[in-house]
Amino acid sequence: MPEVKEKVVEQKEAAKANVFHFVMIKPTHYDDDGYPIQWLRSAIPSNTLATLNGLAVAAQNAGALGPGVEMRLHTYDETNRRIRPDRIIKEIKSDGGRALIGMVGVQSNQFSRAVDLARVFLAHDLPVCIGGFHVSGCLAMLDDMPSEMVEAQGMGISFFAGEAENGRLDQVLRDAWNDELKPIYNFMNDLPGLENQPTPILPSRHIGRTAGAHTSFDLGRGCPYQCSFCTIINVQGRKSRYRSADDLEAIIRENYAQGINRFFITDDNFARNKAWESMFDRMIELRERDGLDIKFIIQVDTLCHKIDRFIEKATRAGVNRVFIGLENINPDNLLAAKKRQNKITEYRDMLQQWRAHGATTYAGYIIGFPGDTKESILRDVEIIKRELPLDLLEFFYLTPLPGSEDHKNLVVEGKWMDPDLNKYDLNHRVSKHSKMSDEEWDEAYRAAWNAYYTPEHMKTILKRAAAHKRGRPGNKLFLMCWFYFMLRFEGIHPLEGGYFRLKYRQDRRPEMPRQNALGFYLGYGADIIRKHVQYGVALAQILPVYWQVKKSKDRYDYSDLAISPIGNNETAMLDMFNQTRGGTGEVEKQRRQKALIERTRAES
Repeated sequence: MPEVKEKVVEQKEAAKANVFHFVMIKPTHYDDDGYPIQWLRSAIPSNTLATLNGLAVAAQNAGALGPGVEMRLHTYDETNRRIRPDRIIKEIKSDGGRALIGMVGVQSNQFSRAVDLARVFLAHDLPVCIGGFHVSGCLAMLDDMPSEMVEAQGMGISFFAGEAENGRLDQVLRDAWNDELKPIYNFMNDLPGLENQPTPILPSRHIGRTAGAHTSFDLGRGCPYQCSFCTIINVQGRKSRYRSADDLEAIIRENYAQGINRFFITDDNFARNKAWESMFDRMIELRERDGLDIKFIIQVDTLCHKIDRFIEKATRAGVNRVFIGLENINPDNLLAAKKRQNKITEYRDMLQQWRAHGATTYAGYIIGFPGDTKESILRDVEIIKRELPLDLLEFFYLTPLPGSEDHKNLVVEGKWMDPDLNKYDLNHRVSKHSKMSDEEWDEAYRAAWNAYYTPEHMKTILKRAAAHKRGRPGNKLFLMCWFYFMLRFEGIHPLEGGYFRLKYRQDRRPEMPRQNALGFYLGYGADIIRKHVQYGVALAQILPVYWQVKKSKDRYDYSDLAISPIGNNETAMLDMFNQTRGGTGEVEKQRRQKALIERTRAES
């Protein structure tokens, strides 16, 4: 009997030795008080985490580490789940075997948090590899590795630059299993195709921690444009690469099988996907032929309405929310940022077409272009409110993100940029402005939010929605409240928002002092109560307005300048064309181009 027991123990130890843990962590970043931004329910899961998990599942199924090796996958999204390195380490040590800790999709503002988490794992001899836009962007655009990456590499952290398809993740996993992890894996010069790649997917338990049960995936990467503030063109390349309609269907069906039917397609500009029509046709088939109740959020440019039937097919395919890279209504600002594809003369037509098809429109607006002043910014916000039928507007600081041309230029010129990467979230000022002081720029940013989300304009948006049979005013109310309340009451950009803020005393940023238990919990509890009272008061003010608008007998008779039909002389009457910098020049340019096209057609 002792010999049998001894043999059983040996077998268990041998089995433990053949276990490999791949821990995938999508880190968050710190708020201004040094606590990780985390929610009971966050907004939308990480596309990168879903993509890497799908690749890891494929590697697991293919036995990428060789016969007899059991690969165990662990996924964590820190925006809605507390990361406890001590517990992860304990689980790995208890189960035995080897491990790799992967920090997934790390953006510049998340790099500090990723390194702080990595430090704990490294102290227990667990290897760590960091990938994402910060690593890839810096390696793509800078001649020298920045100091924070040099320091991290000195700690023993490995870096992964580029994309993990085509067996590249398998290579990293094998190196980790063989204790041969390289200091850097750089695939920036060899970006893979996306067709027939493993399905991006997360376990349903992840989706359950998000508001609205959304998940995300990409159908294309890369962008042909040259916007100087953008990192995508330098990280994902100027050449666009796409998945197929079959890939799309597989992604939808696998997610649908686990109860997920709401999707955010993260492509930076779906309208530039050459296969957009086959994609939409497949989505329409799944909805109308197979009866799948699926809805989508997409991102597009301001010329998408020029593509024949694009908007019609998009909404029929289930697209009910659209994010548009408006960025600015001043042609001079757009030209300075090399965003030449945006034509302000098309904004109204484009937004009215989306509205006519029942889609909710979001737009991003950048504060801090070289020609901006506080006065011009607030003037432009008022023009947008009057003249564009836009539902949600979100503001961003013009930010020199590592990986962008703007960042590279400031590095080369030796200009000041905030050394704290945690602030590079588009919600903090991290550079200097040529006209505005730091205080003026901050004031302009806050004032822009307050100017758009006034009670009067929120009522106007509700009335515009209620005037259309597919306007969904309730949806507009929820989203407006989400956007404005996040910034006003939580001090966090709505894209990083969620429901019920979670804070843990021991998770504070290492360089900031840890609060005593009594002070922390009393403050945290009071903060929760205060915010919910503020939410309640604000909702008590807006809900009666919503019901008044919705129950109005003449709701369908409402009209204003923004939703009125476009006329032939609108360029003469709208302030967007006459008051903005470069507006009249853009109008004249479009007039000449139109005349040239008409003359060419007449001659042919």
